[in-house]
Amino acid sequence: NSIVSMIRRAKDPQDFTVMVINFTPLPRPSYRIGVPEGGWYREVLNSDAEMYGGSNMGNGGGVMAEDVPSHGFDHSITVKVPPLGFVLLKR
Repeated sequence: NSIVSMIRRAKDPQDFTVMVINFTPLPRPSYRIGVPEGGWYREVLNSDAEMYGGSNMGNGGGVMAEDVPSHGFDHSITVKVPPLGFVLLKR
């Protein structure tokens, strides 16, 4: 699917961000990504935001993790990933 996701942890392992990158010109309106913990993930940065000249395809400020296992994690989020763009989320 040409999607890359990664988790970036700070010195405190509980302080982390999740980045999802779409390398295709196709929007991914509901892409599931495994995450280490449940809770609310705030959308910190969206490269497709209107303020950057994009179409504003986003996640309405954030997404709630679900108890649905994915990618080796017990929780996951379903995110809208803009075409040729990325989103950065923080729990």
